[in-house]
Amino acid sequence: MNNKIKGMELSELYFKNVYLPVLKKDFSDLYERMAIGLAGEGSECFGYDDEISQDHDFGPSCCVWLTQEDYEKHGRKLSDVLESLPKEFMGFRALNISDWGNDRRGVLNMNDWYYKFLGMETYPSNLYDWRLIPETALAAATNGKVFVDNLGEFTEIRKKLSEYFPEDIRLNKIATRCMKIAQSGQYNFPRCMKRDEIVAARMAETEFIDEAVHMIYLLNRVYKPFYKWFHRRLKELPILGEETHVMIGKLVKLPFDEIYRKVEIIEKICANIITEMKKQGIIEVIKSDFLLDYGPEIQKSITDEKLRNWSPWLD
Repeated sequence: MNNKIKGMELSELYFKNVYLPVLKKDFSDLYERMAIGLAGEGSECFGYDDEISQDHDFGPSCCVWLTQEDYEKHGRKLSDVLESLPKEFMGFRALNISDWGNDRRGVLNMNDWYYKFLGMETYPSNLYDWRLIPETALAAATNGKVFVDNLGEFTEIRKKLSEYFPEDIRLNKIATRCMKIAQSGQYNFPRCMKRDEIVAARMAETEFIDEAVHMIYLLNRVYKPFYKWFHRRLKELPILGEETHVMIGKLVKLPFDEIYRKVEIIEKICANIITEMKKQGIIEVIKSDFLLDYGPEIQKSITDEKLRNWSPWLD
């Protein structure tokens, strides 16, 4: 057994060596209309699983996505056949599913799978549908790998989602990050420290980290993942990713009373963001080092009138 094998590699090998021969032999017509891969919830779908991850929701498995019609006609029979296949592969037992990890793998209704993440059965058709979808859900709906998609419907939705937010939505989110980064990091953190409001200062620092990292994802046009992988994935982003990853690490590791060094890091991150916004044409000129000054300006640049009139404090 290779304990260092990644879940994605294990799943693809399981598909090719166990699932595929049976599907081609016993479900040849249905195989031409199904999509198979590994995506959605779980560290293995982001490629971040390790030996520790193998204690739950790990093992040889795949997602088999069917259309609504095919799922209703063939889902039960297909599930029964796949369940009868070997329960061990390359030394790993079949997927060990926890009580909260059910319905992530196996034969799945494509419509239900997307609805779980998006609140709709396909990609959003307008700005207001886009606004309703949690960004972490979009990250989960577009991660992983599709091994085969003979019909193409599953991949078409996935491709549309992967094209990222409409620009008006991105600008609204960037405007809000400007407001909240400035409020939590540049303004409230040092003030709370001066007042010896340690708990409030901790909360301000934490909110700054969350909002600043989120901003880097927005500048890279990448959906932010679940918080557990938020910082880890940051270093993979080409725009300010690695530098911000290092600075956030230093900020967290500094003794909490090192206020001046912490503020220095906060201001450096903010300065980098302002420079990058100017580079991308999100702002026209650099008029100050305080991010709050840019939020309303960015909000006013939104094309959609209704969204433009929305508060820059909200996204």
